[in-house]
Amino acid sequence: MKFRESSDRLIKFIGNATCSFTTVQTSIELLRDAGFKALELGADWELERGRSYYVNVYDSSLMAFSVGRNYDGGMIRIATAHTDSPSFCVKPNPEVKAGMGNIGKLNVEGYGGAILNTWLDRPLSIAMRVSVKSENVFEPEIKIIDFRRPVVTIPNLAIHMNRDVNKGVELNKQVDMLPICCQPGTDANDFFISYLADELKVNKDDILDYEGYVYNTEKGQYVGINDEFILCPRLDNATSVVACLGGIIDSSRADSDEAANAGALGGNDDGVNVIMVFDNEEIGSMTKQGANSSVLTFMLEKLYRSLEHDNETTEDARAGYINRILNGMMISLDVAHATHPNHPEKNDPTSPIVLNAGPVIKRSAAQRYATDAKAVGIVEQICKKADIPYQKFSIRSDMVGGSTLGPISDIQLPMLTVDIGVPILAMHSAMETMGAKDQAYMEELVRGFFCY
Repeated sequence: MKFRESSDRLIKFIGNATCSFTTVQTSIELLRDAGFKALELGADWELERGRSYYVNVYDSSLMAFSVGRNYDGGMIRIATAHTDSPSFCVKPNPEVKAGMGNIGKLNVEGYGGAILNTWLDRPLSIAMRVSVKSENVFEPEIKIIDFRRPVVTIPNLAIHMNRDVNKGVELNKQVDMLPICCQPGTDANDFFISYLADELKVNKDDILDYEGYVYNTEKGQYVGINDEFILCPRLDNATSVVACLGGIIDSSRADSDEAANAGALGGNDDGVNVIMVFDNEEIGSMTKQGANSSVLTFMLEKLYRSLEHDNETTEDARAGYINRILNGMMISLDVAHATHPNHPEKNDPTSPIVLNAGPVIKRSAAQRYATDAKAVGIVEQICKKADIPYQKFSIRSDMVGGSTLGPISDIQLPMLTVDIGVPILAMHSAMETMGAKDQAYMEELVRGFFCY
């Protein structure tokens, strides 16, 4: 496997994928370069066998799929991930003056469960979706902007003024986590909106609203005597998004006539391969672009009806679609907790999770993960066939673990599902750590899922 190539590609992707909106933009660029054709979410679709497509879902989620060149109603295989990461959102009317008006701060609120102290004293920036005044009141102009340089930071309080800091001090999000951004002067009360308008080259009075996310600008890098590890922001969950993209792009190529003539893997050539990267997993997925919405089920039904419209009545098409869903399979990708070298007692005693030892299959008796024995059996056989190492994770019996996309997606799509992920340390830190081999292992697993 090309370990370094996969890791380099991941680090490059994360440098551009700074929030949900820019993650979707960056993903679309890769799909376009691979020959995927754009479809509109709210339009009729005319699909062709052997072609690949993508759908921008409300700017922060994305669906892409490949129709087998010999499609005849075969298996639907779906890989999911999420585009969001823990962060801080810029509030409306965000400007705050401090230090006799000499320091400009931004009023922000937490997004997801960040490890707060890891965000202090770092070079931070902001990526945003902005709504701008337009002629049609129902179609405001939408602009996505990333400042792409450190424009804010959150300064720590010096130990001389906080003597107990190393004993563990609780940070108050409203007091301690407001980033500073400028020295505005005594007369400037709209310093942030003015800066945003200048960057967008619009009149500040034409800015209607925005969604702004603070992010860490630090680049991913290799760490360790032999570059064994990667230290990088937003590994949760860019590792999974990149694996999904690589899998769907490679499977679309594997299903081409040229690849078939060369003896390549079949690429599920009588079915459909799908990836769906949702937004808002970090806050519960209860949005129109989240995993607990009906948006994926709607799009899958549109997909199926477009391919079957010449063969079935409306009633037959609905029944056929339901059968395809019930006979399909989903792999839900989200990072997993590696066993911490300084705190091994936090992990299950018989299920240690190791960096650079392959993807993690997650199990939970409480169904916090959607995994069952049949789904695990399929993934294990894919791994063994492709010579991919893998691990199995369970939470300690005296702890309550988190959940992820699998059980949420299953509410909308009751199909065979397994939750898997790349193991990392310091999940939800501003800088997370993973093994340098594990991205290649995960990409190979997704590729095998789509192509075997």
